[in-house]
Amino acid sequence: MIRAAVPGRPNLLVLGAVRGMASEASLAVAELERFRPSVVGVGLSAEELTGLTDYFVGTDSEPLVPLTSAETAEIRGLARFGEVRVPHPTFLAALEWARRAQVKVAPLDPSEEALADQFTEHVSYLELVRRTVRERGMIRHPPEAASADEFVLAWDHRLTPGSGSARLHEARERGIADQLAKLGGVGARTVGIVDRERLAGIVAGLRSL
Repeated sequence: MIRAAVPGRPNLLVLGAVRGMASEASLAVAELERFRPSVVGVGLSAEELTGLTDYFVGTDSEPLVPLTSAETAEIRGLARFGEVRVPHPTFLAALEWARRAQVKVAPLDPSEEALADQFTEHVSYLELVRRTVRERGMIRHPPEAASADEFVLAWDHRLTPGSGSARLHEARERGIADQLAKLGGVGARTVGIVDRERLAGIVAGLRSL
């Protein structure tokens, strides 16, 4: 997990967690305990946040989580570096901490419908086909990496190399940066928790605001 402070925003902390790695969850909770935010933003849409909260936080049993072949391959690649869990263990740990601490949780991603519109706007059909082909290749030959951090960065880079994907990432990261700035804009101590591969773009967006 990477911890990023933003110059000029002492009341804001952004954490980049490797999706799936169980060890990241306790690190995030330690940062939440240290920083003591009054609001936690998570890199999920409102629909995803509701689903995790309703079915995985404070429940006696958890539903099965269906995975695509690419998600399964990513998990297998990450498993070389430690225990892997689904859904996102760091997000779940943050939601559980926020419930215990009675701290507000806010989604940072736009709605699933808005995300679908962004995908359609930025990613062409040809790039989508190329992305699908790359995905199949990565299932057979995942990236070589020395750490979980390197693995997820390499996975994201190889999966989405096109200009449309780059614009899609920029739009999403800029939107998350805007949301974090709004959460902390009234002086509230804010922690944002996002997928590791999105961290650099989000922090760059915050610095430009």
